[in-house]
Amino acid sequence: MKKTFILPTWAPRVKPYLIRQLYESDAAGLLDTELLDKVGWALYARCDSFIKACDARKGCALCPVCGEVVSHALKPKEIMRCPSCGWECTWRAYSETIRNQQLDGGPEVILLFQQYLDQFPKAHSPAEKMLAIDALIHGFHHFIRSGRTRRPVGINLIDGHLDFVIDFLDRLSVGPGSTPGVQQTLEQWREKIH
Repeated sequence: MKKTFILPTWAPRVKPYLIRQLYESDAAGLLDTELLDKVGWALYARCDSFIKACDARKGCALCPVCGEVVSHALKPKEIMRCPSCGWECTWRAYSETIRNQQLDGGPEVILLFQQYLDQFPKAHSPAEKMLAIDALIHGFHHFIRSGRTRRPVGINLIDGHLDFVIDFLDRLSVGPGSTPGVQQTLEQWREKIH
């Protein structure tokens, strides 16, 4: 009988319509707090998956059964074994779950995502949560302009192809009812990108 590997799963990229609806509700001065939490925690899960996938590519994978760190040498046929629960899997099979999932980036991206992971759970008011989300989204814009990556960081968190994500980020709605600070960051983005 062939042994079945339990493989890790990764949080999906966030649907752009949810982010658009959130920004539209904020622009109208009627911030949808339920949607705010849904988008905020979806971004949180995706940032967490991104960092864990990057760690796995550095030789520190997480066991999908118990969460223990499993050190490995990045060799495709290597059998990774969890020292805590005995789970095992080849690095090739594990790494295939990461491939084509937009879960790769440099230290600047990891720092941006880690900042969000640290800040969002501490945000208590709707305005604080919206500003944390906005800082993450506008962090995407910073990396487009800085040239530190070959593509915008938004592609790692927002579902869609590259051109769509760039256009989507450029068209986020702001208005007189927007959380203070949101309109300024979008205006700064538009000045830099154009």
